[in-house]
Amino acid sequence: MRKLANEELDRKSIDEFKAADKIPVVVILDDVRSLHNVGSTFRTCDAFLIEKLYLAGITGSPPHREINKTALGSTESVIWEHVSHITDLIVQLKKEGYIIISVEQVDKSTPLNEFQVDKSVKYCLVFGNEVFGVNEQVIAASDHSIEIPQEGTKHSLNISVSLGIVVWEFWNKLAPSVETG
Repeated sequence: MRKLANEELDRKSIDEFKAADKIPVVVILDDVRSLHNVGSTFRTCDAFLIEKLYLAGITGSPPHREINKTALGSTESVIWEHVSHITDLIVQLKKEGYIIISVEQVDKSTPLNEFQVDKSVKYCLVFGNEVFGVNEQVIAASDHSIEIPQEGTKHSLNISVSLGIVVWEFWNKLAPSVETG
């Protein structure tokens, strides 16, 4: 066993990435304060061929040195848009046929590992503020709420960690329908 060199990783060029089939998932960061979390989200969206990333409310957007530090160029590959009001965006995405999923600990949430992903459906995953989470209006407007089962004392993960886990789970269930070569 040996570590692969960068040239052996079969990385897509930005043009190849933009032309590649994406999984039917968009991600929203709503009022996320940490620019490092934003940059990390760009990298995760790039890694798992997410359709689009929406940055809502006070969430910072490129170009910014702190975002670029963790995004490592993925701000150039991932399609993204900043919107002022998440509620307007939720209405628009519902009209476009997306199922809205808040990633939050709520009274009727479904554990991530039990959520049934339907390959014929388009999904929107909403991640909220680091302290306050997904706002109540968005939770009320969501079709589902999912949470990552946790067994420790905190029951709290960093947004970039949560996002990586959730996006990986959706990728794992949807990727066979995506042409990856």
